[in-house]
Amino acid sequence: MIRTLLTLSVAAAALCGTLARAQDALVVSTWGGSFRDLIDENIGKEFTRQTGVPVRYVTGGTIDRLNKAKLASKPESDITFTTSHVGWLYVSGNLFEQLDTAKIPNYGRLVERARISPYHIGSWAYVYSIGYRPDLLPAGVRFDSWNDLWNPALKGKVGVPDFDPSHVIAVSAMLSGGDAKSWEKGQDKLKALKPNLKAFYTNDANAQQLIATGETPVQVILSMNAYHMAGQGVPIKVAMPKEGAVLGVDTMAIMKGSAKADLAYKFLNIALSSDVQSKIVASKKASPVVDNAKVSAEDARLPGVFTTKEQWDTQTIVIDNKLRAEKTAEWRKWFTENIMN
Repeated sequence: MIRTLLTLSVAAAALCGTLARAQDALVVSTWGGSFRDLIDENIGKEFTRQTGVPVRYVTGGTIDRLNKAKLASKPESDITFTTSHVGWLYVSGNLFEQLDTAKIPNYGRLVERARISPYHIGSWAYVYSIGYRPDLLPAGVRFDSWNDLWNPALKGKVGVPDFDPSHVIAVSAMLSGGDAKSWEKGQDKLKALKPNLKAFYTNDANAQQLIATGETPVQVILSMNAYHMAGQGVPIKVAMPKEGAVLGVDTMAIMKGSAKADLAYKFLNIALSSDVQSKIVASKKASPVVDNAKVSAEDARLPGVFTTKEQWDTQTIVIDNKLRAEKTAEWRKWFTENIMN
């Protein structure tokens, strides 16, 4: 009986300790899978090493987490990672704290394209470009320009995302003499791509499956996903069209009402340290968002890994983040009705 009571007491103490650590943890909202692991392995563990504070993650889809945050009476997380344009939807919902950049010493190293707003800042960057399997395409097919995506030789071979058509909408408008603001100019151009479209992928895992199996040997693809697959032996290449590739910046912000704002600032500053940014580039082939990260010569040669201001200025197609946030629903509705159906 005494042994049983002692066992129960030890178990209860362990449970109390676990609950206490969970309550004391810094809570980070992010995507699941490899992106959650990216944050934990490169930022979270270093944060815990420096502060002794554990990090707990809540995960979900980009829009699902936004909707959940809008409905919550108090923030579920202290920090939220989201895309640069969806971050503006958090801002308009009064969900992000305005940042005191004096509490983020490494903010001074942040590149211009990653200074998204007074409320959310870049954590890493990437591009959406043309990814392709040379082993599954006719000889001589090249992707020197986005116009090459319309090559009749690619009939029934192209995959694009269905959850965010802003990339192909902006590109089609640009090739038609417009831009994202005058996106209607590209509608006919985008409709002309329909014979080449094979599938519309719903998430990163779906995209990787479609190109790995060869069902869509050409994709408008997230560069980080393409390099992850290349590392697993899939013979995939990423093009850098002469017009540039569509820039994406994932961002981080402190939730308004967080009780751990001081720790959250520490987390953000660690995320922007040169050591952490260098590790993110080395492990995930993202672009660093600070100007003092160390990047290997091999990684610096990869399309979409930017190490100079000239590359940021000349190799990116930039969609205004606030415009993108405002237009996302309209663009998706038009895309569903006119391209997917």
